[in-house]
Amino acid sequence: MTSARIVDRSYRPFEGGRGGVGASMLTVVKHSIQRSLGIKRTIWQKILPAATIAISYIPAIVYIGLAALIPAENRPDGLLPTYAEYYGFITTGLVIFTAFVAPEVLCTDRRTGMLGLYLASPLDRNTYLVSKAAAVATVLAVVTTGPQLLMMVAYALIGEGPGGLIDYAVLVLRIVASGLVISALYTCLSMAVSSFTSRRAAASATIILMLLASQGFIHALTDRGPGGAGWSPNLIVFNFIMLPVALVFHIFGEASKIETPYNEVSLTVLLFANLAWIVVFAAVTRWRYQKLTVTR
Repeated sequence: MTSARIVDRSYRPFEGGRGGVGASMLTVVKHSIQRSLGIKRTIWQKILPAATIAISYIPAIVYIGLAALIPAENRPDGLLPTYAEYYGFITTGLVIFTAFVAPEVLCTDRRTGMLGLYLASPLDRNTYLVSKAAAVATVLAVVTTGPQLLMMVAYALIGEGPGGLIDYAVLVLRIVASGLVISALYTCLSMAVSSFTSRRAAASATIILMLLASQGFIHALTDRGPGGAGWSPNLIVFNFIMLPVALVFHIFGEASKIETPYNEVSLTVLLFANLAWIVVFAAVTRWRYQKLTVTR
């Protein structure tokens, strides 16, 4: 057996295009979206994202079927939820998806050392985080806007959509704005939690705990029924599940349908609370990444 040997050596200049910071950010966004959805990965890594997306879309498909099978005049009141009420049916899928996406795209980079490679490119810590936030928000938008847009198209096909072109445009804007409200808050919250650990499981568990604990604890404090503390409904600002959803009801003009006693909270409080938490979580994430020691 002959041993291997090097017969020639050469150095060639890079002849491809140089896109700069913008192209690098788009590449990170694309790669992060693919990774979180399991694209170009094994079948086992596709199961969880596919299952959580299905949880969010199945109710919409069921209600579309009911609308098609049962004429409007024979349909019981309240059988079909409004676009704002639909978020109550996908809370589970949304919580699971939120807890999965950011840890997958942030914690993995730190654990595998990819963060150092990213920062050796034209990206710095700020542009890296902006790229990751854009990827997480885009993936979450699949759940926060997709089912409602599907319902709108289906209702239009069976003659139960908005009255005219302007009404359709307004409805689309409301759906997109509502999806962005929820996606923005959950993106910043999940990235802030993920910035404290390189372990995906720990980050995911903490995100789920924060969301569910805030819902249960604040509900107990504001409940006016037997056993409830009956405190001010403004404590909704600490309920990370109901806070963006209540704002969504205002966006759709359905404030009266918000769960009692949160229907007493003003639009101003909801709007500023959502913005404040987004800023706080984004600032925490940036602070954590500025303190990280990265080996390039």
